[in-house]
Amino acid sequence: MTIDVLLFDLGKVVLDWDPRYFYRRFFTDDDAALERFLADAVPAEWILAMDRGEPLTEAIARRQREVPAHARLIGLWREGWPQMLRGELADTVAIVEALERAGYPLYALTNFATETWAIARACCPVLGRFRDIVVSGAIGIVKPEAQIYAHTIERFDLDPARTLFIDDLAINVAAARAAGFEAVQFTDAARLRVDLEFYGVALA
Repeated sequence: MTIDVLLFDLGKVVLDWDPRYFYRRFFTDDDAALERFLADAVPAEWILAMDRGEPLTEAIARRQREVPAHARLIGLWREGWPQMLRGELADTVAIVEALERAGYPLYALTNFATETWAIARACCPVLGRFRDIVVSGAIGIVKPEAQIYAHTIERFDLDPARTLFIDDLAINVAAARAAGFEAVQFTDAARLRVDLEFYGVALA
């Protein structure tokens, strides 16, 4: 197989983002309580609604009504979000830079709320290395929905069979494969280097 293009997910692949970075201070020395809070009060499906385009103010107010016991902490989501983003994952950035030097076209496909996307853009210069980025909140479609992969193929004029997609979530990787992409699940930069070698992608 020949890989001509690399398509990256961003959160937890290129960008070091985790709600735990902000909320841990409210659950000092009680990791179990923190995990219960994350699962019950700010679960992945709620975050995905914002990634689909629901305004943060509306999403926060809705969730406060749904989980009144955690209304105060849910209300801190917007002001705490910049502290959930620690910046770039240096080991992955090194790979992105090496791929760019080697001449590979680099694109990104990310689930991201438009309001927080501006924060990431301002603090993470690696995002400028991608030729273009599909941001879910801007188009109202999220991974792993088939439409977002079709949109990405058309927008970037990709041949999915010659494009390697990299994402940390297995469900998104499976959906990409169903759309015709070659795809790997990201665990860490060392593993990604092995995967790139398997696909014959040479780093500069």
